Amino acid sequence: MSKELIEAITEMREEDALQIANRLLDEGVAPMAVLDSCREAMEIIGQRFEKGEVFIPELILAGEMLSSITEVIKPRLEGEATQKKLGKVVIGTVEGDIHDIAKDIVAFMLEINGFEVTDLGVDVPPAKFVDAVKETGAKVVGLSGFLTLAYDPMKATVEALKDAGLNDVKVMIGGGQIDEQIREYTRADAFGQDAMTAVNLARKWYGVN
Repeated sequence: MSKELIEAITEMREEDALQIANRLLDEGVAPMAVLDSCREAMEIIGQRFEKGEVFIPELILAGEMLSSITEVIKPRLEGEATQKKLGKVVIGTVEGDIHDIAKDIVAFMLEINGFEVTDLGVDVPPAKFVDAVKETGAKVVGLSGFLTLAYDPMKATVEALKDAGLNDVKVMIGGGQIDEQIREYTRADAFGQDAMTAVNLARKWYGVN
């Protein structure tokens, strides 16, 4: 983790954050390590938001900073992309949550690792996930949520998939303060703290070594 980058993001120093990210990459720091620092910064900002220490404008600015950094990182990762399609994944930020940075990073990493991703965007109701799984035939669903208010919609989406008879579909959740306790509450199959965990779960569920 880069303490310098985390502080720049959490202190809302937009230009500094982008410059630091570029410098780290030029110095040979792994792109995924830079993304991990971004994830850590967003977790801190999320905690502050839920404590009433920062507000919507700060969340929007943080999202814009991370979008800029992600755009710098993407070209460095695309060279590692595989053309082979390993399976289909439906992903989206659950109903009531409009944060897309973490979701976008996960979707991007899944794509360059060979998965065909259907990204439903943000504020996605359970029925839309069900429809997308039926339309695509995906066997893996990723539910993203940045704030604690996402936990109930995650649970509702898992229930909706079961109610629709899609019992063979695996569901992973991630974002914010997701942990094993939240996984149990939502009845998802697994949770992940970063994008590579999501990739590894998808590979495992599709039987890819």
